[in-house]
Amino acid sequence: MSSPSFKILAAILAVAIGASAIAQEKRAPDGAAAPDANAVSEQQLLQQESRIEGRIDIPDSRARVLIQPTGRRWDSFHEMTLHRVGAIVILGMIVLLGLAFLVLGRLRISAGRSGKKIVRFSAFERFSHWLTATSFVLLGLTGLNITFGKILLLPLMGASAFSDLAQIAKYIHNFVSFAFILGLILIVALWIKDNIPRQVDIDWIKQGGGFVKGKHAPAGRFNAGEKAVFWGALAAGVAVSASGLLLLFPFYGTNIATMQVAQVVHAVVAVLFVALILAHIYIGTLGMEGAFEAMGTGEVDTNWAKEHHDLWYVEKQAQDRP
Repeated sequence: MSSPSFKILAAILAVAIGASAIAQEKRAPDGAAAPDANAVSEQQLLQQESRIEGRIDIPDSRARVLIQPTGRRWDSFHEMTLHRVGAIVILGMIVLLGLAFLVLGRLRISAGRSGKKIVRFSAFERFSHWLTATSFVLLGLTGLNITFGKILLLPLMGASAFSDLAQIAKYIHNFVSFAFILGLILIVALWIKDNIPRQVDIDWIKQGGGFVKGKHAPAGRFNAGEKAVFWGALAAGVAVSASGLLLLFPFYGTNIATMQVAQVVHAVVAVLFVALILAHIYIGTLGMEGAFEAMGTGEVDTNWAKEHHDLWYVEKQAQDRP
């Protein structure tokens, strides 16, 4: 083929390709050319890729993650979903306990106080309980500040004062956690043998747990309700402790996704844990006469013991006889 003919053919081919590209090019509504119409949108790119990475010179492989779409879902959970769910669970429990007090009132000792005492908890048992309880209250308050502080306290205190409070709360939350873990271990070691479910627990539930007048609910050292609190607190305590340690020492054998899961688990379980302990505090203070004395002085009235823990009372009397 001669050189002029080749040039003519190449020109025709180039024009055809250009015309085809122009025909396929997306245009704006007014017909004008839209140069970026065929480009991949950012949202489409984020949906197709779990994360967008770029090259960097520092050795930390995690630092090359520039954008992480799953982080947006985590942020939405932390800033919106957790606030709503947490408020519903905690405030809902407070409302339920308030209604229980209005309807049932305080559960009194049916036979009245006898004036005689029996030892229910030793000094070391009470120390273990109050170590766990005190640390839990501090963890709960500082944790709620992390979740709700920006909404409730920041507008009232101002940015500077709230920043100081949040920093102090953060250190309290981090260091008090070790006292809570220690207390949890002590409580499990002391009381797990007395919290094994037994047949009598079913009878306790059938009799209304002592809240139905005219029905006696038999129980050992701990009744079915207390055992439920024990196992619930144990499960929640292990979950918040394990997830909390991952958050306290980040990226030790974990990645960003694992850290986000740990934070979600920590927050959700902590909210449920607070609601459970609110019910426990209510029963031990306002809900039942004589209950607080067990952890306050370690002794309870014998009529209270006969009414709420009759099987334990009989065993205790047999052990105390010479």
